[in-house]
Amino acid sequence: MQNIPDIIKRVFDAGFLAGSGAEPLPETERFMAGHSQYKNIMHRKGRADAARSKLFSKLAREITVAAKLGAPDPAMNPRLRSAILAARAENVPKDNIQRAINKAAGGEGDNYEEIRYEGYGPGGTALIVEAMTDNRNRTASDIRSYFTKSGGNMAETGAVSFMFDRVGYIEFDGSVGDAEAVFEAALEAGADDVVSSEETHEIYCEQSRLNEVGKALEATFGEPKASKLIWKPQNPLTVDDETGEKLMKLMETIEDHDDVQNVYVNFEISETLLAKMSA
Repeated sequence: MQNIPDIIKRVFDAGFLAGSGAEPLPETERFMAGHSQYKNIMHRKGRADAARSKLFSKLAREITVAAKLGAPDPAMNPRLRSAILAARAENVPKDNIQRAINKAAGGEGDNYEEIRYEGYGPGGTALIVEAMTDNRNRTASDIRSYFTKSGGNMAETGAVSFMFDRVGYIEFDGSVGDAEAVFEAALEAGADDVVSSEETHEIYCEQSRLNEVGKALEATFGEPKASKLIWKPQNPLTVDDETGEKLMKLMETIEDHDDVQNVYVNFEISETLLAKMSA
């Protein structure tokens, strides 16, 4: 079995961009990266009412689309279950969740198209943006302008996704058990990797085994905070603080767009910058 402290230090969102000149960090020096750090910053700052309202709308949209594409019962529809878990994690009221499901059952709601955008940010970093839109041209134009203004550029589909793996992701609150207990249970359930901290346990598995691994772990630890498919970078890419600040601002701008559901990145910032941006 691998040493638990070493596993805890593994990075959530990290990847190495070939030809960038950046070197991957040694395994023992890795810590939280890009997207995980961004989530922590937003959590520490708290979300303004307007931002929460926008987030609730995005979560409700995903619930409605998931329910339209499959059964309105989360027990029979893994994507709907993932959407509901995400909504609960952000304290979306039960009535809002049920209303979003009912909208799908009644054939209401706009018809959204799911699109993936890929591009390069400052410092040659890679970003994947998942959007759900009723106007492809508008959304593409907006996302392209965000990349350009940040000093990066939007690329063709497939330009950076080969540097990421499509994997299953399950997240539990840190209070469900210690790192070793979660690690052993995850391996027994068929997971590939575990990243634990005081706040959370993040479990990764093959995308085809997400439902199977999730059910096994839920039987032991209860309902997870999240269970979904993500783009996980393959190796870490470090950036200096000046570049890191530009990248975090780019992520914030992109995620603030009404049509954007998820952003995945392959960089990590220093603890110094993390503390600065969390203030």
